Formats: sequence, C-alpha cells, structure tokens
Amino acid sequence: MKYMILLALLVFTGATSICIAQTGAPTPAGRVPSFQVKFSEPLAVLNFLSNLSSNAPPKNPFKQLFNSSRFNQQKYQMLITEFDKLNIDYDYDFPEYPSGEQIGLSTASLLKKRLIDSQSMDEFKVSSMGIIPNESLFKLVQILAEFTPVYQEVIYLPNKEKFEQQLENFKKLITSSEVSSYFNDGIKFYNSSWDNSVPFNFLFYPLPGSQGYRATAFSNDVESPLPTSFKDYNLLLSLMFHEIFHILYDDEPLALQKQIRQWRSANPSRSSHYAFTLLNESLATALGNGGYVYGKLNGKVNEGSWYGRKYISDMAKKIYPLVREYVENLRSIDQAFIDNFIKLFDDNFSEWLLDPEFVMSGRYVLSDNAEDFKIIDQRFRYRPSTEYLEGISATSIENLAKARTTRVIFVSKDNEKKLQLIRQGFDELKDWKPDARTDFTYSLLLEDRAYLILINSVRKTPKEQLETLRLNSTGLYEPK
Repeated sequence: MKYMILLALLVFTGATSICIAQTGAPTPAGRVPSFQVKFSEPLAVLNFLSNLSSNAPPKNPFKQLFNSSRFNQQKYQMLITEFDKLNIDYDYDFPEYPSGEQIGLSTASLLKKRLIDSQSMDEFKVSSMGIIPNESLFKLVQILAEFTPVYQEVIYLPNKEKFEQQLENFKKLITSSEVSSYFNDGIKFYNSSWDNSVPFNFLFYPLPGSQGYRATAFSNDVESPLPTSFKDYNLLLSLMFHEIFHILYDDEPLALQKQIRQWRSANPSRSSHYAFTLLNESLATALGNGGYVYGKLNGKVNEGSWYGRKYISDMAKKIYPLVREYVENLRSIDQAFIDNFIKLFDDNFSEWLLDPEFVMSGRYVLSDNAEDFKIIDQRFRYRPSTEYLEGISATSIENLAKARTTRVIFVSKDNEKKLQLIRQGFDELKDWKPDARTDFTYSLLLEDRAYLILINSVRKTPKEQLETLRLNSTGLYEPK
C-alpha cells in the first residue's frame, strides 16, 4: 500500500528523500547498498483515498478526520464513490516458479511505483499508460488531483512539524546503524541477490490519532504509516527490515525455490505442509523486528510479542537460535535448515494441526452458494491466502484437488449427488461412505499433507457447523 500529498489541481512536488549510503563490504554488484528515506506526497493521497473508501474500516483516523472537515460535502463524497468503482488492481503470476513461493505482481503496486518515481502528475499519467485501461487511469489522476489539497489541509499540514522531525530522527538512526551489514546478512542467508545501484526506499506518511500501523513492501520500496506520537525508531527500522527480508525471500533463485519445495516434500513429517506455511513470515520476524536486527539495535531481542498473530510469533521465537546460528556463520538456507525448521514445529506446535484457526489461514473454498464465502470469512478473518470457486462439479472439484492448501467444500443441495462427485475426486476418499441425509463435518489430511474439510448441511446452517468445527485426529496422513 502507498501514500502522500500536496497542493491543488496539478501542483505536485513528487517525493522528498534523503539518501544514505553506508560503508561496508560491497555485494557482488560492486557497490555498497544505499537506503533512501522518503515522503511521497502522491502516494499519500492515494492511501488517503483508500482509507476514505466505503470498503475501509469506518473508525480509521483518516476517515474520522475527513468526516469532521469542511471537505465532507457532496462533491468529495461523489469522488470517493467514483474512486470505489475504479478497478486499478489486476494480478499476474510467474508460472515457472513454485506455487506460493514467488509472489505475483499487481497493477496496483506498479501504479504506486510510478507515483513514487514521478515528478509530476503528468509524468505519472504518461508512465502508467498501458498498466490499466486509460479510462480508469485518467479518472484516477483526476481524483488524485482533486484530493491533493484535501489531504494537505486535513492530514499533512497539521502534522507536518512532528512528521518532519520523525523523518530526521529516523535518518540519524540509519546513518549511525549498520543497515548495510543487516542487508548483506539477509542476502547471504536467503542466497538471494541485489544490484546495489538500486537503492531501497523507506517511505513514510503521517498517521494521526493511532498507535497501530503496518508496513508493507514491493519492488525496492518499503512503506509504513508513522503515528505522530511514535518514538521507537529502533523498532521501526527492524520492521522495515522485516519487509526487506520478505523481498529477499521472494527473490531467491528459481533453482533454490524448487529445491526448497523438494526438501519440504521429501521430509516425512505429516506437519511439513502446515509448518511450511509459517516459513516466510516467521523468518522475516526472527531476522527483523523480533530477533536479529532488533537485537543488534537494542542489545537484546524483543521481549514482547514478535508478531500480531501468535502462530507466527511463537514459531519465530522458536526458530530464532537456528536462524542466528546460520546468519552468524554466514550460512544460507539449505536442506538441513528446512528439516530442522519442520522438526521444531513438530516438537513444539504439532497440536496446531487440530486448530481450525491455524489451518484456515490459507484456504481454497468451493460451494454452490456464494454466501458461504462470506460466512467462512466472518468466522476465520485472518486470510492472507484465499481462493473461492462457486459451483460444485467434476471440473471444479478437479481444480480444487490441485490446490496445495486447506480445501473446504460446502454441500447444501443435491447432497447425495455432490458428495458422490467429491468422493470420486479424491483417491483418499475411495472407501468413504457418507450419509448425505445428516448434518456432518468431515476432515482428512490428504497425501499432500493439507486438509480436505467437508461441511454437509441438511438442517443446520453452515455458520453453525463452522462454529463447532473439530478436525479429525484419526484421519491424519501418515507417511508410507
């Protein structure tokens, strides 16, 4: 996500930045990594609009401040409605990479990248041609221009002095700390690569009236809101590196990504799939805001929670000694590391395989009724990876079977026929004899070590059945 501002019409100052290059061992590109601290006004305006959207939480500080401002009038409400109707986010993947390993790109990220790099709105418009349909692009440019002075008056100018001081304080920390060393340690650990002629951009925008915030990253940009009362710059820098480590993980060589997938598949543990769902996030946490970088900056690791979700926080803490050993000994991820990672999960968290909250974080859901998708989203709100398919048929079941994640099927009409189709679609169900006339939930850890969960509704509602869902400990996959 990305954000920032300035004046009316097409008045546009682009991004202000401070570039810090550090001494240290250059990577194979022959140059020392450099880091830029930036405030990108046009990106801030885009983020401001996103928070004013009808899809945004009603109590977010941007919406609250706008609603109490003089701009809360029909003209701007109509522009927000037009913004909501724009589709600027199309996804595409890299099919040669293992599924789920190389994160796909989105047109929204490309547009944000153009906003950061452009020096005028006209330059943004021209450089973004072809990313989305022109009609949508031109409308987006118009709305951004209309909301630039709104953002300036409502958000930026009231917080300008504090925000600029925060940027100055963060710049001093960057200058005095070993950011190049932390970056090179990550390069070595992930066996990734970076061309040091390309700087990393740390992008911030003011966040008034809130303590909570979340950083995100894409390309060579890491962005974060900055609460106006925030002062823990060591934590902030470690969070920035958490996001950088996601980028380095994503950019591991194709051959290594395939090897890592093979190492996981070769491991006999029935937990290997679900342990692996924690790998990317728990590594970034152990290396970044929880353990390694945070510890370097503060002299000790983070004593509180390392992540807002307990599964990731607990796993990151458990793997930290292993991660630290690899980093300090200049070792890259190898098969021994993957095997030890899975063993640490088995020895400490194998009971999570019976926890619906855990196994539902990534899911592929099939149903004849699209309302079931809303029901499962309401019950299991954390969903970084989800896919939904409407219509139970032999073809949709075949597509579902190919997924490598938790698979959920809701059956609520033509139950006997649909259950028969499902049974025929999975070799593991060949001996299964369900009673289509009764309410039941059924779960099985398939040969690929991901769950198949079936919810057959006759009298009970899917919502009632999800509330009482229990995973079947006797149906777990066992290695041959």
